[in-house]
Amino acid sequence: MKAVLYADGGSRGNPGPAAYGAVLFDANGETLREISDFLGVSTNNVAEWSGLIAGLEAALELGVDELEVRLDSELVVRQLSGVYRVKQAHLIPLHAKAKSLLRRFSHSRVAHVRRALNKEADKLVNQVLDAHAGK
Repeated sequence: MKAVLYADGGSRGNPGPAAYGAVLFDANGETLREISDFLGVSTNNVAEWSGLIAGLEAALELGVDELEVRLDSELVVRQLSGVYRVKQAHLIPLHAKAKSLLRRFSHSRVAHVRRALNKEADKLVNQVLDAHAGK
């Protein structure tokens, strides 16, 4: 099965309250699954990686074998492709997990998209953060 994954993460403050969101679509553009969660106090980069990992895990659970990943984090895309090194020690395990999950697909491609094209995943992030505001 082919699918497209949009994933995002964010924090209000860096670090600050953080969350991620991911949306999987089938080849016809129908939503297969939406995933989001609150991470507590964390950084934007941890949230971005967490959204990607949650989306990859969901795709594998659903039996997706060909996956197009679209992220608005240029940093994560470039780190996955090897253009940039992952320098922060706390991000290295997240990078390794994402790479390991990507290898489980028969075909995968990771691409950067502008934030405006990642609005479904971004919306999930903000819904989670709004729900936890002031708590």
